[in-house]
Order: sequence, then C-alpha cells, then structure tokens
Amino acid sequence: MASVRFTVTPTKAEDLPGLSDTSPDLSSRSGARVRFGSRESVNRSEPLSETSGGLTTTAGGGGGTETPEHSNTDQGDGNSKISSVYINNSHGMDDDDFYDRNLALFEEEMDTRPKVSSLLNRLANYTNLTQGAKEHEEAESIGEKKKTGKSPQMGTFMGVYLPCLQNIFGVILFLRLTWVVGTAGVLQALCIVFICCCCTMLTAISMSAIATNGVVPAGGSYFMISRSLGPEFGGAVGLCFYLGTTFAGAMYILGAIEILLMYIAPKAAIFESKHPDGEGAAMLNNMRVYGSICLLLMSLLVFVGVKYVNKLASIFLACVIVSIISIYIGALVSAFKPPNFPVCMLGNRTINGHEIYDSQCAKTVLVTTSLWKQFCQGPELNSSCDEYFMTNNFSEIEGIPGLASGIISGKNVWSSYLSKGDVVEKGSLSSSHFSHPASTHQPYVFADITTSFTLLVGIFFPSVTGIMAGSNRSGDLKDAQRSIPIGTILAILTTSIVYLSNVILFGACIDGVVLRDKFGDSVNGNLVVGTLAWPTPWVIVIGSFFSTCGAGLQSLTGAPRLLQAIAKDNIIPFLRVFGHGKANGEPTWALLLTALIAELGILIASLDLVAPILTMFFLMCYLFVNLACALQTLLRTPNWRPRFSYYHWTLSFLGMTICLALMFISSWYYAIVAMVIAGMIYKYIEYHGAEKEWGDGIRGLSLSAARYALLRLEEGPPHTKNWRPQLLVLLKLDEDAHVKSPRLLTFASQLKAGKGLTIVGTVVSGNFLHSYGEALAAEQTLKHLMDKERVKGFCQCIVAQKPREGISHMIQSSGLGGMKPNTVVMGWPHAWRQSEDPQAWKTFINTVRVTTAAHLALLVPKNISLFPSNSEPCTEGYIDVWWIVHDGGMLMLLPFLLRQHKVWRKCGMRIFTVAQMEDNSIQMKKDLATFLYHLRIEAEVEVVEMHDSDISAYTYERTLMMEQRSQMLRQMRLSKSDRERETYCRGHSGHNLRSAAPLHFILNPSEKDERRRVCFLPNQAQLVKDRNSMLRLTSIGSDDDDDTDGGERDRAVSGGGGGSSEHHRRVQMTWTKEKTSQYRATHSGCSTPEGFRDMLSIRPDHSNVRRMHTAVKLNEVIVNKSHDARVVLLNMPGPPRNQEGDENYMEFLEVLTEGLERVLLVRGGGSEVITIYS
Repeated sequence: MASVRFTVTPTKAEDLPGLSDTSPDLSSRSGARVRFGSRESVNRSEPLSETSGGLTTTAGGGGGTETPEHSNTDQGDGNSKISSVYINNSHGMDDDDFYDRNLALFEEEMDTRPKVSSLLNRLANYTNLTQGAKEHEEAESIGEKKKTGKSPQMGTFMGVYLPCLQNIFGVILFLRLTWVVGTAGVLQALCIVFICCCCTMLTAISMSAIATNGVVPAGGSYFMISRSLGPEFGGAVGLCFYLGTTFAGAMYILGAIEILLMYIAPKAAIFESKHPDGEGAAMLNNMRVYGSICLLLMSLLVFVGVKYVNKLASIFLACVIVSIISIYIGALVSAFKPPNFPVCMLGNRTINGHEIYDSQCAKTVLVTTSLWKQFCQGPELNSSCDEYFMTNNFSEIEGIPGLASGIISGKNVWSSYLSKGDVVEKGSLSSSHFSHPASTHQPYVFADITTSFTLLVGIFFPSVTGIMAGSNRSGDLKDAQRSIPIGTILAILTTSIVYLSNVILFGACIDGVVLRDKFGDSVNGNLVVGTLAWPTPWVIVIGSFFSTCGAGLQSLTGAPRLLQAIAKDNIIPFLRVFGHGKANGEPTWALLLTALIAELGILIASLDLVAPILTMFFLMCYLFVNLACALQTLLRTPNWRPRFSYYHWTLSFLGMTICLALMFISSWYYAIVAMVIAGMIYKYIEYHGAEKEWGDGIRGLSLSAARYALLRLEEGPPHTKNWRPQLLVLLKLDEDAHVKSPRLLTFASQLKAGKGLTIVGTVVSGNFLHSYGEALAAEQTLKHLMDKERVKGFCQCIVAQKPREGISHMIQSSGLGGMKPNTVVMGWPHAWRQSEDPQAWKTFINTVRVTTAAHLALLVPKNISLFPSNSEPCTEGYIDVWWIVHDGGMLMLLPFLLRQHKVWRKCGMRIFTVAQMEDNSIQMKKDLATFLYHLRIEAEVEVVEMHDSDISAYTYERTLMMEQRSQMLRQMRLSKSDRERETYCRGHSGHNLRSAAPLHFILNPSEKDERRRVCFLPNQAQLVKDRNSMLRLTSIGSDDDDDTDGGERDRAVSGGGGGSSEHHRRVQMTWTKEKTSQYRATHSGCSTPEGFRDMLSIRPDHSNVRRMHTAVKLNEVIVNKSHDARVVLLNMPGPPRNQEGDENYMEFLEVLTEGLERVLLVRGGGSEVITIYS
C-alpha cells in the first residue's frame, strides 16, 4: 500500500474557497488545510482501505457538491496527484473540511459534544450579563454584529473597596452612633459594633468562597444564593434582599430629611405644634411630606438615567471620607483645645438649649430669666414655682470636655437605658429628687423612645450592611475572583476599625448627657457628632446630608435591578411583568414598584422604626449566604472548588448562628414576620414557580439525605406497622401516545393521598435504539398526567420488543434499595372476549404471574371509567369488602387508606366473609368484630352462609359454553394457519400437499420477535437464502407473543433435528401424503362436520366445573349484598398453574364480577400488611 504524506497548511477562514464570510462555523474557529501527498504512484484499481488513516470525512463543515478542482490535491514534491476517487466522500464534504480529519471519530456527535477549541473560543468571548438577560442572546442569534465593548478594567480599589465603603458608611454613623454610645455605654457599644462586624466579616468570607467558585455574573447575592441553594431559596432570599435594599433607600431618605429639618433648615417645617406633646407628631408629618417629595425626585433621577447617579457617586463618597476625617481631626484637636459647647443643667437634669431664649442658664440675672418663666407661673420672684426648680440650681458643664479630660473612665463606660419620657440626667451631679416626675411642658431633654440593648442592635446593624456592593459589580471587574474577596474584606476591616475607634472617641471626648441627647437639643440643636468635628460642625452636617442622599440613590438604583434579575429568571410567575423595561434595559416597572414600597417606609417616618425592618431582611440574606457556603463545603460537591481558600464550614455556621441570634435579639416579632414572608415565597415558588435546575446545594443535600435514608431502609425489611402501598401503576398508551385509562392514576392518587412512593410506568414496543424518541414522548405524557392528577412520584418508560417482557422488566427493576414498589396497579383488559388479538389478556395473566413470583401485591380496578374522579366526592354509600381468603390483610387496609381521601371520606365500610357448612357463623361474626376492634377499624360485619353446594345446571352449561368457545377459537386459529401454509406452498412450488414429492419445512428460530416457517421443494433450497422472500406465517397453535409455548416447541423441534452450531439454526421436516392426511385429520377438526360434532360432544372438565360453581355462587351472593355499594373489594383468585387454562381463568373472573359497577380485585403479596399491635 502506498504511504500517504500529510501537509498541514494554516489558512484563514475567509481564504477557504466556496464559503461565505458569514459562515457561523468558520467565523468562530481557525482553519487549516490538510494536503495529501504520495511518495509513489497509486494503483487506481486498488481502492484505499478503510483503515488507511485520515481518509474519512468530518461533519464539521458544510457539505457541497464535489468539483474537480476541489477533488484533486497537489503534490508538494512534483509527484502525481491523487484523484478523489480514492477518497470515499459519501457525505458530500468539501476538501476544505479535511482540517478536522483528526476528529473524524467524533464527527457524528459534534452538535452535542463540541470540539475543545470551540468551547474555549466561546468561553473566551464570555460576557458578564445579568442572569436572565435574554435580549443579548437573542440579538446575537439574529446575527447582529456584536459591538466591541470595552473589556472590564476596574480593579480591586475602584471596583470593590470604594463601593463597599460608600455603601457601608451611612446615616447611622452620623445620626445614631453617638446616641448608641451614650445609651449603651462604651463597653456595650463596643460589644454591639463587634458582634455586627463579626457577622458581616464571616458572611464576607462565605461570600468570597461562593464568588470565587466560578464566574459570577452581575446579580450579586441573589445570583450566588439562588445558584447555591436552588430557585426556591434563591427567590425567597432574593426578594428579602430586595425588600431590605428598598427599605434601606427609605431609611437613607428619612435620614437626609432629618438632617435637613433638624440641622440645616429647621424653619422649613410645614407642620408645627404649639403644644409640646404634639411636637413629635408634627415632626413625623414633616418627615412624611418631605420624604415623599425627596423619593419622587430621586426616582425621577434614576428613571432619567443611571449614568448621572454613577457620576454623583464619587462626589458622595468624597463627602463621607471628608466627614470621617474631620471627626478624627476634631477628636485630636479637642485634646488641646476643646470646642465650646456648654450644656445647661438644673440639678442633674439636662435643659433643652432651644428653650433658653435669652442665653442665660440661671434663675435670675438682675431680673428673672426665660427659664424662670417656664418653671414658675409668673415672672415675679414670689410666683409659685416647680419644687424641683426651687430646690436645685442651674449650672453649666462642657458638652465636649475633650480627649484629655478622662471622661471615659466615668459614667460613659456604663449603660444608661431610658424609658420613653424620662429626662436625660447626669448622675455625677448632685440634686434633690422629688417623687413627682418631670412634666413634658418643662424645658428638659426627654427620651423619645424606650431603649434596650436589643433595640440598639437592630438600629445599628444597617450601618454595617452594604458588603455585597463588590459582588454586585462583578461584571465590571478585571479579575472578579481576586478583587471581590480582597476588596470586600479590606472594606469591612476598614469600616470596623472606624466604628470601633469612633465608639472609643465619642466616649472619651463627649459628655454622657450630650451623647444620650439624640437630636442635640442640649447643644442648641447641633448635630452631636458635628460638635466634635473640625473645623466646624457644618462639615459633618453637609457631608452627612449628601452621603445619605447618595446612599438613597444607590439603593433606588440597585433594588429595581435586583427585582428585574429575579423576574427574568422566571421563578416567580407574578413578577414577570417587572422583568420588562425601557429599550436600553432600564427596569421601569421594577423602579415603580420599588418607589411604592419605599413610600411605605417613608410613611413610617421614624428612622428608629425603619432600621429594624431592613435589619431583618439583610440578616436573613446573610444567613443564607453562610448556609450556602457551609452546605457546599460539607457536601463536598465536585463543582465546589473556590479560589478563595481561607474559609471553613465552622466559620460559615458561626456566621449563620450569629445572624439568627441577631434577628431575634434585635426584634423577635420582626424576625418571625420576615421568616413567614420568606417561607411563603419559598412555598409559592415550589408549587407555582419555574422548573429550574441550577445544580444547587439543596439538591446535593437532598441527594445525601436520600442516600442515607436508602441505606438505612436497606438494613432490613419494613415492619408491618410501617407498611404502606408503594405503587407501581402500569398504564397503556394508544397509537397517539395518549393514556387509555387516566382514571387509573386518579384511583392511585386517592389511595396514596400524597404519601409513599408512586411510580407510573408504561411499555413502548420496539427497539430502544429506534424508539428512544417515542419513549421520551411517552414519559412526558405520563408527567403531564401526573401533574394534572397531582400525583407526586416518578415515571418510568421501558422500550421492549414485547409488552409482557417490558412489564416483567419494569416490575423487576423499578425502585432503588428499600424504596421499591410493593404493589402493582393495572387495568382490566376490556372486551377481551371480542378482541381478535389475544395478547391483551395473555399479557394481563402473565403480569399476574410475575407479580406473584415477585411477592408483590396486585390491585386490578375493573370498570375503572366508572370510578369517581377527585372532583366527585361520594356523599354516602359503602365500601364493601368481601374477605374470602386471608391474603396478608390488604383487604382490611385498603378501605382505611381510601377513606383518608376526600372522595371516599363519607363512605361507610362493610366487611363480608363467607361461612361454609362446618363453620359457626355466629362465632365467626364475633371473632371478626373483635379483630376489627383491635385493628381500630370501624366497619359493619356480616357473615354470609353458603349452604347449597350442589352444582346447578346453569353452572354446568356455563362451563360447557366456555370450553366450547375456547376450543372453537383454537380450531379457528389452527385452520387459518393451515390454509395460509397450503396456499403458500401451492403458489410457490406448483405442487399441493397431496403430491408424493416430499416437501421440507424450515424453522428459523433465531428471530426473537416472531417464528417464521416456510415450505419448499428440495431443488428450491436457494429460496431460504433470500430472507425477504419468506412469507411470515403464524406458527400453528401459538401466538406471536407467546414466549413460553413457542420456546418449548422450538426446543422440542430442535432436539430432534440435530445440533447445528450456526446462529441461524434450521430444522428440516419431511412431509409426505400420509403425514399430511394424518395431521389434517387430527388438527383440523372444525373444517369437517365430523370435527364440529366432536367439538359439540365435549364433556366439561371437572375442575373447571367446580371453579365455575364457586364463581357463580359467590357472584350471586355479592350482587345480592353489595349491588348498591360504591366499590367492592374482592380477593382475586390466582391464575392456574397449567397455562392452557388461561382463557378459562379470564372467564372465571368475569363471572365472579358480573353485575357489579366498580370492583377492585385485590391480591396480596404474601406478607402481613396490618397488625393489631401498637
């Protein structure tokens, strides 16, 4: 054979002739031309062998008509060309496609298993799109040219660190941290800050592990949780995170309005109250009005364009950084030159600076002061005054003693919790107390809410949220898997240090009464943290105002996109409308819903009441992030390979525990409400949501739990107390793949009531390689029917040459381990008498035998179409049980299970049993009633006596008709086979069966689907070679699908014909005139009047008569007693051991159930299924 040389010439895709520039295959891969050359001339008469290597074609390119210029390949060394006649180009491939020749073995699977180069090419062109954003994919599929967008260039500092700082630092730092320090004391405040920062740090570690376990598209925490814990948890927690972000926007807006109305423009208030008791309500109304206006303006700004928000973000971040720096500088400056903020005290009570109109903190200065007039009934010195006012004197203390004052070692270390209406007091000052409390009309500084440690935790926690900002921007990062962990953890460390140091600085620099003064009334209405700032309090006021506005804009920008991502994932059907937006993808409808929900937070109007709400939602989100990381780590999922290696499942569980504890510490009722909301969303997605498979950890947890449970079940057989029917429902499909008896599945659902195992199976006739598509279609049909009937279970479709073989395989192989079906439910073969095809009832009897051999119970509902549907409950009536033989107690258990369902719940239960002549029927009834009492089953009991044991003429006649009918059908089938064979032999040989020349009978038993026989003359043996010319006749006395009979005859015939080692064994039988006459006389009796008279003279078999007698007598009694029953449960007799009586067996069952509308034939599996013991 000639040696073949391969020359690989790299070329560009556009250089390949005959291919368009827009070819999708060639645009995504590099081309290479393979040239074939030979070192010697090739003999054209010698075709190249199939194993010559590399001369097969590939399916990678487009086919086309081969042209001469493409068919010949050039020689690089001047040798002759190789014509394409030596290349079997049966697929019509061009020579241009030879560059994939090394992958020819895989060409038929290229559509499902692409080349590695194609896969890597697609990964290289990966774009970070929000999950569910199908517009981009659709645009690409249409063929639009992709815009060459800028590749992500943001690093760790700009892309993660600074956004996290901006989101973490917020309104709580400027408006509430001083109050938290003053109320809880430095020690407890440090504890609060440390717990919250530990929670976010542990969550950040878990989040870093998840974020570095593969590419995280833009979608942030929602994407991570949903892909780690599944669509149910993902949707529930994603909506909680969305609600938390939305309420955070409301909180930031309320903080901005509080700064505006309290410290920037107090005179801008619309509602004012002249009465001190109404000042709080007026302030809340002002917050609602201005908050709504601010929310509207911010929503319009977000609607107009997010780019403006992003441009302002850097300005807002600069304001935050400048404000924090001014606090540190002010604290250092206070050590040398404390700012002058005097606080007026009456005894140890703090005076509201707004009420000192003349700036005199005294009772009299030559004349009475404004404070005198507020404590006394007149300006005169002899006026009646408040007792506390008369017994205590005014004094002034420094509100900001400074860093070097040592005030932290005093009262600031310890907590000082107040109730609503209490006066802010300084415990170190002396005073004379009186029993009566201070009046709200007096100019003191009062506590507006009752404080506690748990309340402060809920209020402070929002100041540490915002750690997800980096993961939300993963699509803009150059190296997200490196930037997210580093940037997020550094941001949390930075903010934690700032918070902890500020707690110490506030406690060391500011007096306790000023710290506990939430709104700065004691320091003339200044922002408390601003009194410490350098060079002026306005730095903090302006900076905090802009930072809160910026944080509110960021929340109103991020929340709609999060809702849009959830809606586009299509896991919550009623949110689909919010997945739509403007042409550029902006979430218009989601923004509208976000604004409406934020308005609810605005209407609450109190920052201290809104903060615990969003605390719950954020804590729940963080809890599930930790849970996702812990689950993935413990389950050792193969796909769990994070680049961030500094995590451990114990840290995740610790973070999860802290989150759960903080939820109930801060507000137990809010925690319960948040969990109920998340639970409702979870169940809604589970029942009505989309069918998503994201390879989540909950699926892995379910798999591990299922494996553990299956191994436990395998330890031993189930106890009788735990026995429940695990159903295998056998359904039959028609030619259009529709279920013939869907009511069978309805009955199964009523019997199960959603408990235990249910497997719905069917058999598709054919070859698995050719009928795989039909099997999938049948499986989908079963799934739709199961969904319609609300049956929870599995479906199984088996492809087999013969239905009975498929059913046998299904019964043997269904289930796994201890979760195997123990009960088979199958339909009754209707009109089996009139059917020309006997395979229906033969398959039925074979299934009965298989279930018996497998020790499975069998339920056969007869007249299943008359059984009630799930929407047709029985309002009255009885379920009658005819307990003829004990079969494991199935007849006792089934009515009880049926009555658990709403359809049969109102039906009573009657149990009948049969007493023979020698039985004591009275004692039987008592014993049966006692047995039912111990079984805890309520039922009426009746014992039916069957005295007359004589066989009636009707029974004899019925048996005779049955046997005559069976014999007639058998003779008709034999005669038909004879006629077909005789016609065939006459037509092909020119002889008839009466000729003296011998005819040979060839049996080819190698075919498994049917048996083929052909007769021919000795000189026509060559006919056997042509298998397509054989006439396929039904074998005499057997059916196409009768395995047992055919197999026995094959073995009998082959035993007499010698043992050939060939695969297609043939047995030769010589037919002579004598043998033919003898065969026709013995096997074709019905073709002659004598044979017909012989059939009429049949005497019925004695055993058949006895069986018919039992069936007739039982039927009479059952119809008499149970003709009005809703359903009759009856012991099913077993099939005969001799298979020749199968047809008679069907007749016995028909006679036994005649005249009954709904019958359930029950056959136990040989084990006890009910017990009287507890």
